[in-house]
This record gives sequence, C-alpha cells and structure tokens, in this order.
Amino acid sequence: QVQLVESGGGSVQPGGSLRLSCVASENIFRLNAMGWYRQAPGKQREFVAGMSSIGSINYADSVKGRSTISRDNAKNTVYLQMNSLKPEDTAVYLCYCSGVWGQGTQVTVSS
Repeated sequence: QVQLVESGGGSVQPGGSLRLSCVASENIFRLNAMGWYRQAPGKQREFVAGMSSIGSINYADSVKGRSTISRDNAKNTVYLQMNSLKPEDTAVYLCYCSGVWGQGTQVTVSS
C-alpha cells in the first residue's frame, strides 16, 4: 500500500513561514489528485490546498494568498509553503492521496 509521510512542521512566531513536505512511497501524485488538510484540537478536519494530477491548484480561503502548493515528480513529493502564519493556523497538517492519509505534522504558531 502507498504510504505518505509529512514533515516540515514546527513552532513559529506569528508572521513566520514553514514549508511542509509530503513524500509518497510510490509515484502517485502524477496520476491522482492530492490534498493538504489540517485538524486543530476540538475541530473538524478541513481542506487547506489541493493539486490535481495535471497540476490544477486550489486553496481554502483561509490560506489563499499566504500559501503555495507545488510538486516535484522526481521526488514523489508535494510541498506546501506557508507564509505569514497566524495562530489560527495551528493544527496537525496531513496529506491525502488515493485513499491514503499520512500521519501528519504539527504546526504551532504562537508568540
């Protein structure tokens, strides 16, 4: 079964930046749409950003203009660059593709 592994999370101050990575064990991103989601404590999981197999991109309104999703096919990796981070961005960030979820990476934004 395909595995997805996220990394790049951490603790930053408001206004800071992080680049999250989602690495797949197989070359699936070129064939399937993928998405970044996040889940904060006590809240439902929500969509953050997504990329189709052909590279079409969409963002949640909450991160639009502050985030960029990109893909490196040679590395089976999708990135989520997040800038101007806010405390409300604090959550576990997970990637999803082809019925598989990663384990998530924690992002904490606090002064």
